Amino acid sequence: MKKITALFIIVMLALSLSAQVDDLADLYVGTFTSEGAEGIYLCKFDESTGEVGMHKTFKGVDNPSFIQISPDRNFLYAVTRPSAEIEKSGGYVQAYKIEENGDLRFINKQVANGNDPCHIDISPNGKHAAIATYGGGTVSLYRIKQDGSLDAASSTIINEGSGPNQSRQTGPHAHSVLFSHNDDQLFSADLGTDRVNIFDLKSEELVPAGQSHLKLAPGAGPRHFRFHPDGETVYVINELHSTVTVFSKSEKEWKEEQTISSLPEGFEGTSYCADIHVSQDGHYLYGSNRGHNSIAVFKINENPNRLDWVTSVSTQGDWPRNFTLSPNGKFLLAANQRSGNIAVFKINPESGIPEFTGKEVKIPSPVCLIFK
Repeated sequence: MKKITALFIIVMLALSLSAQVDDLADLYVGTFTSEGAEGIYLCKFDESTGEVGMHKTFKGVDNPSFIQISPDRNFLYAVTRPSAEIEKSGGYVQAYKIEENGDLRFINKQVANGNDPCHIDISPNGKHAAIATYGGGTVSLYRIKQDGSLDAASSTIINEGSGPNQSRQTGPHAHSVLFSHNDDQLFSADLGTDRVNIFDLKSEELVPAGQSHLKLAPGAGPRHFRFHPDGETVYVINELHSTVTVFSKSEKEWKEEQTISSLPEGFEGTSYCADIHVSQDGHYLYGSNRGHNSIAVFKINENPNRLDWVTSVSTQGDWPRNFTLSPNGKFLLAANQRSGNIAVFKINPESGIPEFTGKEVKIPSPVCLIFK
């Protein structure tokens, strides 16, 4: 009887340890090496407790300003900004194999076709990558091979135009890209021209769609955007106006429905929006404010075309350029670029409000967070 009891205890301990390991999620962190970081960092995040800690550093990557992981979770892609002495054209898009232990094995790289590459997305079917370059104002499409490597760009669009803000909008500044849910279109926000451009994917080429763009208010400066889970609503966060604009799709055409401030009423300081995310259940929208140093929280109505302001929450640091939601949707992690910390918040399931857990990890100049 004692032997059976001992065996039962051993089995239960083994199962408990296995569950604990399963709760640890891999979190990759993109950084600016020009601001003291060393490359791409790998952290371990406990989805049950919110504990986060440094695990590994992958050095020798110049300014991996934005990273993305393939839908099958086997590959990581990064846009990088080496010095002009290394690459005169302005930067690269780089491919890595994610090993079983989380290590990154370099596969290959291609030129970014523009200065200051700042964003990358992978198509839902895993066959294409697209990047945006802020300095060059370009959007490029790359075919992904079966081994995860990248072909040279098959199509590059050079945006044209400007905006009324003479300090930030003297020319195009492509700032983000997202593929549509069904892989047939690519959307790209351009801060310099106050547009979200829309391209059809045809035979490895980017072709302006019938509705070529979504138009934002003059001087708004669209930066990042996200689709609602229904695929029929898009939320654009505007860096220069500190607003979120909602567009809905009706009879194959996108129409503006609402623009709402990302800052609390009465705030008079300087602030610039950055990142934006929608909760997994489609009930809440979050946006980051740099300067106010907060996460704005919005309730998405049953009609997802409308947002209601809920509150703003301090990011417990300075300059939240990027943030992400945990795979289980229970936590929000904010990357504070200037203070060099990633703060962990638990999302209140009743209100959708992120509540600071007191947990954080210190990493120099964190600017992008991606869970495997």
